[in-house]
Amino acid sequence: MSTAPVRIGVIGVGQIGKHHLERYSKIPNANIVAIADVNEAEARRVAALYNIPDVYTDFRDLLKRDDIEAVDVCLHNNMHMPMTVAALQAGKHVYCEKPMAGAYVDAEKMLATAREVDRKLAIQFFSLYSDETKAAKALIDAGQLGKLYHARSSGHRRRGRPYVDGYGTPLFVQKTHASGGALYDMGVYHIAQVLYLLGNPAPLTISGQTHQEIAMDEKRQKLSHYDVEELGLGFIRLAGGISLDIIEAWAINLDKLEGSVVVGTEGGVRLDPFGYFRSVGDLDLNTTADLEAMMWRVHNVGETGDAYDSSQHHWVAALQGRVDLLPSAEIALNTMLISEGIYLSSARGEEVTADEVKAASQSTALPLPE
Repeated sequence: MSTAPVRIGVIGVGQIGKHHLERYSKIPNANIVAIADVNEAEARRVAALYNIPDVYTDFRDLLKRDDIEAVDVCLHNNMHMPMTVAALQAGKHVYCEKPMAGAYVDAEKMLATAREVDRKLAIQFFSLYSDETKAAKALIDAGQLGKLYHARSSGHRRRGRPYVDGYGTPLFVQKTHASGGALYDMGVYHIAQVLYLLGNPAPLTISGQTHQEIAMDEKRQKLSHYDVEELGLGFIRLAGGISLDIIEAWAINLDKLEGSVVVGTEGGVRLDPFGYFRSVGDLDLNTTADLEAMMWRVHNVGETGDAYDSSQHHWVAALQGRVDLLPSAEIALNTMLISEGIYLSSARGEEVTADEVKAASQSTALPLPE
């Protein structure tokens, strides 16, 4: 275990990169020593904001540095694999923005490379570190839900499609850059969250449907070349007799959707808003929880509470050897398999097996900049 700051380089300082840098600025042991972006003017502006000493327009110059031990990849989905693999092969540990990649086969290559070169690989899933997730995990680990057998992954926006509904850039809604829409943008957070709570069981079969039905601003639609889904739905059979249903909406004519849930033979939890439910004989109990008090004790009684404050807090603590790295990459790989399975099932109009998804998966990776 080390208490020395971790020296990190960040590749990509667009919308996501700026979010990551803001989070790192609040983590005492994260030392951002360099950034790389093809937009030199913007990179220098951002570097000045966060007192980052070195700026590169060629990511290769950043990767050559022996004093940088970890790299944060903040690029569009279809560049995750080639950049992550390049960084791993350069001897760096890698933290990558979600989704893991644009295709299952690319995500598989990322994890295989990390294992081959014995480097750590983590995927940005803030949902694994929410107070609700920690509370649900505590109940599950204590056996309060009994045998787990079903979960629901749910996410809702009334109108929240990137760019065409008012925020973000067109790249978020183009398959050539993002590969998917609501499922890859939001759904991966919720799917990964419930897979984590279930113990990351292997997907066996997937049935799914995607939709793009609701009208959008015609000018923005034309400018954006929008070609991804606004609504994704799925039903998945997982190993161990566990089932999972999914609904993820960027845009839908409903005020809300019920939050994600995990249920077992002895009890169940809803994650948003948090609730714990069980029956004792004829008595049904609907229980709320004081999550704030739980987090206070986690931080003031335990020694590593801060290591789970966020995905990046955990990443830095794991690099220091203070805690074991959660298997976010393994969870992300199964999340990719499920998401791509929903797309394949929707296209074929039938249920597909995990093996069929793997066989059909084709790389969507874009070439690295010269």
